[in-house]
Amino acid sequence: MANTKEIKSRMKSVQDTQKITSAMYLIASTKMRRAKAELDDTRPYFEALKGEIKRVFRSVHNVQSRYFYPGEGEVQLHGPTACLVITADKGLAGMYNQNVIKKAEQQLADNPDTQLFVVGEYGRQYFARHHIPIAKSFLYTAQNPTMQRAREISEVLLDLFDAGKIVKIYVIYTDMKNGLCEEAHEERLLPFRRQNFASHPHEAAVNKPFKFEPSVEQVLDNLIPSYVSGYIYSALVDSFCSEQNARMTAMNSANQNAEKILAELNVEYNRIRQAAITQEITEVSAGALAQKRNRQKKQKEVCGL
Repeated sequence: MANTKEIKSRMKSVQDTQKITSAMYLIASTKMRRAKAELDDTRPYFEALKGEIKRVFRSVHNVQSRYFYPGEGEVQLHGPTACLVITADKGLAGMYNQNVIKKAEQQLADNPDTQLFVVGEYGRQYFARHHIPIAKSFLYTAQNPTMQRAREISEVLLDLFDAGKIVKIYVIYTDMKNGLCEEAHEERLLPFRRQNFASHPHEAAVNKPFKFEPSVEQVLDNLIPSYVSGYIYSALVDSFCSEQNARMTAMNSANQNAEKILAELNVEYNRIRQAAITQEITEVSAGALAQKRNRQKKQKEVCGL
């Protein structure tokens, strides 16, 4: 049975760990709020960009572009596929990284010719340990995503797509469904579905035709790279926010477990301390009783003499 000194030592260890998890919770919360604010600042630009692409399809019918499926629907595309996998740089975030890795492995099982493009040290280390080849690893941290990094990633992927070396681009990232939970999400980035840019019934019809210079196809070719960069940036920020949210949840669970352990240790400490006090009182009482009996015995001996 542990003594009070050992229990106090363990309680101090748990309290020190709880200080670390509480600090990590606050740091993750601050990082998530900052990243979401930066995304909200840039979101209007990309919404306007999407509106301009919709304007093209509303103005000109049967626009042909290599970035879009034909108007009548999707066609089967055979060839290498690129998959951008966004993970974190470290763990301590629940199942955040494992869910993304599981999606990537499923993509590899469904499409063996998939080429992996990885963001995040966790994903790089995992694929290296399991001897899964990586086409390109973007060797910068997954922390604090920036628009410049998103442009660098989109340039690499679009160069391969424009050269015909890949026929599809997928993005596997973690999307925050709401403020409480997140979900690993797989999205095909290119080619786009035309339905994604379809007009809503309440939108006003185009009465005056727009003039596109030098051509509508070239206008689309100039718009799409910026839109792809914005999508990748949004995926990076969503993943980063989801990571921080998952870490907050993990650290909160750790804090609750620490509170539970401290409560149990406190009960055990009080029980052992009370038992020690009771033992001391018993020993003192027994000693006092023994001394009393000795005095009585001596008095009887004196009286007997």
